[in-house]
This record gives sequence, structure tokens and C-alpha cells, in this order.
Amino acid sequence: MSVNVPEILDVWRMVAARRSFEGRVPLSSLTRVQDLLFDTEGEVDFALQFDSDPLLKVAYAELRIDAALPLACQRSLRRFLLPVHVVQRLGLIRDEADEAALPPDYEALLVPEDGMLRPLDLVEDELVLAVPAVPVDPESDAVDREWPIPEQELAKASPFAALGSLKKN
Repeated sequence: MSVNVPEILDVWRMVAARRSFEGRVPLSSLTRVQDLLFDTEGEVDFALQFDSDPLLKVAYAELRIDAALPLACQRSLRRFLLPVHVVQRLGLIRDEADEAALPPDYEALLVPEDGMLRPLDLVEDELVLAVPAVPVDPESDAVDREWPIPEQELAKASPFAALGSLKKN
């Protein structure tokens, strides 16, 4: 992790001071996202800014992430890079009941009682959410959706053809 980003932060002090941090972290250090990746080559750039909205009286952390995640294409089973650009405004709440008071463009972040938060946990959470359930390289060839029926199958008589002749009588 970059030198100017502490491993753990006091959220409420960061909001009061209106602090911001920028960092870069290797994918290999993000343990929860590793299982979703093809490999752990690459880095994640992130920025975290703490502030409060004076009109809405909401403390927030704005998280920006830029990364290229190496994934396995489910069509070709080859490695490809998924570009990820996330900008997320997290409304800092002390209790789950406070979530309803957040504006619609804020995502709730429940801050622990001690107010301490790990910035890398936020980054890793957003990266896990950014990985699609079925990763597909947009440049891979599409699978032909029409499966032609072989001539042999068409030539076979239907097992219900005999019933059709009974119905006519």
C-alpha cells in the first residue's frame, strides 16, 4: 500500500479534518478478491476522501477505484482484463436505522462502534462487487445461438406419429 495511506483510520476524525488519501495496492494483497481472479498480476489505484455534506448533514467517504482485473472468460476460458472504474459515495452511519435518512445516491456504510476502519476493506468490497457473476470477454466470439438439427434427427419418425394416425380415425 502507498506510504501516505494508514492501515486503519478513525473515520470521525477523518471527516472532521476533511482528509483525503490516495494509494496503490497490488492485487496479490487483496485476499478476498483473489479467488475471483485468473491471476493476481496488477495493481489497484484508489482515492478516499472524507467530508460531510453541509446541506444534508451527512458524513461521507467518497471512494474512487481504477483497476484492470484479470478474469477468466467463460466462453473461451482465456485471461482478459476487465476495466473497473468505481466512484462510490458512502454515507457513514452509526446505526442501521440511520440508513433510511441517507439520500438516494449514497450507499450506507455502517461504521464500527470504535470508529476505526480499514481503507483496504472498502477497496476490496467494491472490487468484489465489480466482478461479474459470469465474466465474459467482450472481444470473444459469440456462441451461435441457433443449433441446427442434424438431418438424421429430422428423418427419424416421431414416436407420436402413430398416435396422430389414430386421432384422424
